[in-house]
Amino acid sequence: MGGTEIDYVMQAFNSNYIAPAGPQLNEFEKKFCELTGFRHAVAVSSGTAAMHLALLHLGVGSGDVVLASTLTFIGSVGPVSHLGAELVFVDSDRKSWTMDPEWLRQGIADCKKAGRLPKAVIPTDLYGQSCDVDTIKSVCDPEGIPVIVDSAEALGATCRGRSAGKGTEAAVFSFNGNKIITTSGGGLLAADDPAIIESSRYLSTQARQPLPHYEHLDVGFNYRMSNVVAAIGIGQLEVVPDRVRRKREIFSLYEQALADVPGVQLMPEADWGVCNRWLTVLTIDAGRFGCGYDAVMQRLEQNNIESRPVWKPMHLQPVFAGRRCLGGEVAESLFATGLCLPSGTAMSDEQVQMVAEIVRGCGGS
Repeated sequence: MGGTEIDYVMQAFNSNYIAPAGPQLNEFEKKFCELTGFRHAVAVSSGTAAMHLALLHLGVGSGDVVLASTLTFIGSVGPVSHLGAELVFVDSDRKSWTMDPEWLRQGIADCKKAGRLPKAVIPTDLYGQSCDVDTIKSVCDPEGIPVIVDSAEALGATCRGRSAGKGTEAAVFSFNGNKIITTSGGGLLAADDPAIIESSRYLSTQARQPLPHYEHLDVGFNYRMSNVVAAIGIGQLEVVPDRVRRKREIFSLYEQALADVPGVQLMPEADWGVCNRWLTVLTIDAGRFGCGYDAVMQRLEQNNIESRPVWKPMHLQPVFAGRRCLGGEVAESLFATGLCLPSGTAMSDEQVQMVAEIVRGCGGS
């Protein structure tokens, strides 16, 4: 916590707005837009809920095709399956680890040849790095295919000077406990087009009609963020620049400490933007380093230090067995060699150095 969150929570309590409505919720959405440059936003219960609402607005349903990043968390693509649409996964490129526009281009061409264009494209801003929004849009726009970016990990990151996700039809953000900022749980859908936000706000509150009694023309969802949770978010938004600065400092400390270690490479930063370095992620060439990432994980665990593998690609997940993937070799390689190191902003420089020394010590073993 940054320190001011409790003040905003007390404002919510003192106003007696505890349920999913109230001045703090409105203020959170307003301040989020001021920070990121989006024109409109609706705060909801999770990033997955935000993605679901965005896809509903686009009319995604049974018989439709949606192209999505394979190197991502399942919350990015789960709503596509909930809606009965067909997922086709797209590989990453090596310079950013995000969706490869050339594989995307091939996927769209294949769909066009089959007589059904994708209903949407979902690229993921991975580990705090924005995908190449402009190139992805240049591939999708001529065919009229909307782009919904999963920016859950990328608040505070930029692409060509714009907030992560900006310039697409909509972007999804998450405030889960492990993200750049947290409201304990929660998410948000941001867009410049008011229509997608208005429809999502409507559906997120059980699709209630503006009448004195409860009347419904549609079946909605109980997705709205609560006023108290939003109050925490207002305080958290104040520290986004500090969080990103510290995340990048931690990455730099790891980078310096591991620069001369054979077989170890840290996640690159794409030349089109600034990564928020949500997590410091590296790849390990077992042949050159002396062991694989799993041995490093075990050594860290022996020292009571948590680390995690890179996301397992969606096309390798049992639940999506048989789904088509365009490419896949890059994502598979990153999963086979990638490790996420401790990156919490509360870490001291000494703790970062300690982790780096343990990683170095695994070399040659």
